[in-house]
Amino acid sequence: MGCRFAGGGSGAGGRGYDMAEARAVARFVRVPPQKARLVADLIRGKDVNSALVQVQVARPHAARIVEKVLRSAMANATQNHGVRDVDRLVVAEAYVNEGPTMKRIQPRAMGRAFRVRKRSSHITIVLQERGQG
Repeated sequence: MGCRFAGGGSGAGGRGYDMAEARAVARFVRVPPQKARLVADLIRGKDVNSALVQVQVARPHAARIVEKVLRSAMANATQNHGVRDVDRLVVAEAYVNEGPTMKRIQPRAMGRAFRVRKRSSHITIVLQERGQG
């Protein structure tokens, strides 16, 4: 896919501590932030099971990427924070920041040139156990 995932937890590797938050970040994803925010807004505040269902039935291409980041955050929670019951996790934060924009030239009639902006995103999802924060 060509995007970078930054997983992990808080502090010293996140091992051996109470779970504060499990986070997953997909950086430099070639999807416009405006479109990815539409999907992120759907899952914010929901438990992980209903959030997964929501992104699986969503139509946009960005939903596939957000689903991948959500699954990565769930894996980080179990692997790095020792969460045994994934069903207790809630999407505490889901936000999309703007990444770098590639600028391209689209030739037009009569010698003109239009600028094409190929936008990228940084997608972050933070999970917490229900009842915390």
